[in-house]
Amino acid sequence: MPQPADRAASPSVLPYGDWPSPISAALAAASAPRRDGARFVDDDVWWGESVPEEGGRMTVRSRRAGVLLPAPWNIASRVHEYGGGAWTASADGRLFFVEKTDQCVWEFAPGGAPRRLTPPDAGQRYGGLDWQRGRLLAVRETHTGARIPERDIVEITVGPEPEVIPLASGTTFVAHPALSPDGTSLAWIGWDHPDMPWDRTRLFVRRLEDGSDAVAIAGGRSAPLQPQWVGDDELLYADDESDRWNLQRVRVDADLDRVAVSPADADTGGPVWVLGTRWFRPLDDGRIVAVRTNGADEVVVIDPATGAASPLGIDATANTSIADTSGTRVLLTAAGLTGPATVWLVDVDDPAHAERLTEGSLPWGAEWMPQPRAVTFEGPRGAVHAFDYPPRNPGAVAPDGELPPYVVTVHGGPTSHTAPAVSARTAYFTSRGIGVLDVNYGGSTGYGRAYRERLRGTWGVVDVDDVAAAAAGLASAGQADPDRLAIAGGSAGGWTVLAALTNTDVFSAGISRYGVGDARALAADTHDFESRYLDGLIGPLPEAESVYLERSPLSHPERFRVPVLLLQGADDPIVPPAQAEAIRDALAVRGVPHAYVLYPGEAHGFRGTDTVIDAMQKELAFLGAVFGFTPPGVPPLELDR
Repeated sequence: MPQPADRAASPSVLPYGDWPSPISAALAAASAPRRDGARFVDDDVWWGESVPEEGGRMTVRSRRAGVLLPAPWNIASRVHEYGGGAWTASADGRLFFVEKTDQCVWEFAPGGAPRRLTPPDAGQRYGGLDWQRGRLLAVRETHTGARIPERDIVEITVGPEPEVIPLASGTTFVAHPALSPDGTSLAWIGWDHPDMPWDRTRLFVRRLEDGSDAVAIAGGRSAPLQPQWVGDDELLYADDESDRWNLQRVRVDADLDRVAVSPADADTGGPVWVLGTRWFRPLDDGRIVAVRTNGADEVVVIDPATGAASPLGIDATANTSIADTSGTRVLLTAAGLTGPATVWLVDVDDPAHAERLTEGSLPWGAEWMPQPRAVTFEGPRGAVHAFDYPPRNPGAVAPDGELPPYVVTVHGGPTSHTAPAVSARTAYFTSRGIGVLDVNYGGSTGYGRAYRERLRGTWGVVDVDDVAAAAAGLASAGQADPDRLAIAGGSAGGWTVLAALTNTDVFSAGISRYGVGDARALAADTHDFESRYLDGLIGPLPEAESVYLERSPLSHPERFRVPVLLLQGADDPIVPPAQAEAIRDALAVRGVPHAYVLYPGEAHGFRGTDTVIDAMQKELAFLGAVFGFTPPGVPPLELDR
């Protein structure tokens, strides 16, 4: 067969890791702004979006007018520390938002000046904002100096003299307020220590007009979430009584008649880490738009009369939230397989003409993007789910017989999950010949309660066993070089990285981003939302102190044997630099190659564009230094001993 005249069309034969790539760390960082919610506003659409070139501040954009809220305003809530629901909007075009610097709620009409609605009080925070039926609802968190903050659901009036009116309280945490169509009843979820909102919650209803006490109508042994009224006395909500979060419909009367709505072997629901996520929305005609997650997300339209669920057929496979509805139109935010995370506008009766409202392409071709492959491995406690992103580069192939190095990535949480989607960060590595394996170890969401509860009492054991089994399984299948397996993760994922390095011999290198090294210190230092999280993951203190000691990587410094890269925020209040520095010192004492990078001004999770770029470059350079390749265009990293 004749060869093409264009020699550039023939891939170069180069070792894995040496492949040239157009995907720089700067491009990867710029291609992934964060998006937070979307609303129909009259005949326009607004959505929340970060501005990487302005320090990652969050603003609101209009489809028609572009950026609405100018700098230096920065939308961010600190309720539960993780925030969420930090903005909403009325149909007539008023923006309500939480300003990061003072945690007050402000009102802004484009073209005017923001007006503060809540009194300045350093002890108060607001989140979960939602404009419902002409009223502004929010979750308020009040820090009085007591060990546990007070939390309640409030209405914030928006007249000439705004007021904050308490509506509901009585539990340690509250979320998801929903006002009935006639405005006389409020539904919400609440939970108490030591439970997390994926362990046990209760669904409450309170009649507002007569001041009656709240009544719990669901939960206690399960984790109901996101009540939505579908009538003055009828609620739709998700519950995981039968392992999966499925939809339930209940009449709020003496009988509490409950009906399952289109049950499925998938989750319509997830962990309430933030207050803004919505997994379903009813339409005006009674149909329901819902996310179903079984590893990957799928958006469906449910006919509650028949229970039939029809896939919407849009590219929304990860981090999907049903943001708003209007008639048969739906706004949702999601990541997918064909483009970066976006805001979708979809008419459920004409999904073929769905629109991406935000940038839907990347500055490089689809041929550079790896396509995820769902894989399952056998671990000590059963199946372990993962997504494999093999190396992909249209201009390079590896020499015959060479197997690729791999980075096994560990998501944070740990009660969270990773789903398949286009990721510039992933492509940054795969385009250079480094495979990526995203593991949903036991304890991850998206596979039902039983899978999620594998980690109960076993954090530092099950997660470690599962990531090791996945890595070893990929290598034994001939898909990865067993001598060039690295593991990387941040926060809780960093804990698993460090625990895997000290308890297995599967990995040849580790990358920990603000990872937990001392579980007792985490229990002592962490904020209220997670202050009892470790009760379920390891055990209650002080009874389980010996378990905390045994599981903590810092208790076993002599077990560190392979090179480690430590990336840390100088202002991290959750995992202070002292933990990373103790690991650095242990590595130095033993002469283990390592690098420690401290980023001033960064906290728990890197936000600054320069930090994100530098961290990605250092990770790649670290892999090159350990695995023996020289990534083109990346400054080398000198390892200490």
